[in-house]
Parts: sequence; C-alpha cells; structure tokens
Amino acid sequence: MDPLSSHVSSWYGEIPRALLQQLRDLRLLICDVDGVFSDGRIYLGNGGEELKAFHTRDGFGVKALLNNNIAVAVITGRRSELVKQRMEHLGVTHIYQGCDDKLAVYQQLAEQLQLHDSQIACIGDDIPDVAMIQRAGVGIAVNDAHPFVQQQANYVTSLRGGFGAVREVSDLILLSQGKLQLQGGVST
Repeated sequence: MDPLSSHVSSWYGEIPRALLQQLRDLRLLICDVDGVFSDGRIYLGNGGEELKAFHTRDGFGVKALLNNNIAVAVITGRRSELVKQRMEHLGVTHIYQGCDDKLAVYQQLAEQLQLHDSQIACIGDDIPDVAMIQRAGVGIAVNDAHPFVQQQANYVTSLRGGFGAVREVSDLILLSQGKLQLQGGVST
C-alpha cells in the first residue's frame, strides 16, 4: 500500500481494493441532500423558515471533484432554496429537487452526460435512494443510513451524513484516480 493510501485508511478505515478499482473511471457523483449533505434533520422557525446545516468539509470535497473534472449532481425529494444556493455556491450545476422518481432523473442525467452506470457513483441514506444506489456502478450509503440502504450499497462511509461523508467519498474517488492532494485549498 502506498503512503497516501495508508493515510486515507488511517482516516476512514480499511479501503477495499475493489472499491478503489471501481472508482478509477468515475465521472459523476450523485448525492441525495437530506441525510447526506445534512444530518437529515430539518429545522423550522416560527416564521416558517427552513434551516439546514452543511459541513464545509463536504463543500471542499465537492469543489475538489469539480476541479478534477468529475461532475457532481444532487437529486433530492424535497425542494429548498437553501439547497439551490449552497450547491450553486459550490459550483454544482446539476441540481434536481422535488423528485419523486429519483431513478428516472438518474437515467436522464446519465444520458445527458453520455455516461455508463460504471462511471457513476451514488450516495444516499434512505429508501428513496435505493434504486439509484443499486443502479450506479458504485452505490454508497452514509454511516447512519437506514440498515436496508446499507445492505444495498457497495460501500458504507465511516462518517455520518452531514458530518463529512461526502468529503470521505470525494477523497476516495480522488485517491483512486491519483488526484488526491493534501496541500493547497479552495474556498468552501
């Protein structure tokens, strides 16, 4: 194992070689939002405003992927102006909200980007994400995903949704492609 892989394993636990092989040709990461980018809780204020917490490490991971020509998309069942603002700030252009049939949107996006399932990873946390997780070349569940979702995934993150799980996946993708850098930075 090379030194960089050893570092990453010390952060996230043992990384299966087969997973790194699957991630080598990845061109698109599709993410759910609630329970993946956030901890899954929705905060509602007395005035009806909705609040979510996003982890800056996940933002760094998204920007690192985009800077390495790996597309990022969000497909979520809810609609939220906060999600639109956060994703646009990070540079994500594939933002799909209010999706009852996430797999249909997945298929449409794959066709639009001319990608095969083997070039796509999908990360989710609950039953609406299962069809995408099963279809993607690499299906990923966050550490605190529903147990059934974890059973369907090729990989379960060591970190929980909203607490760096997207960054973990980003690090693994970039490691597998020889693009992970531990110096420099981007604004998140």
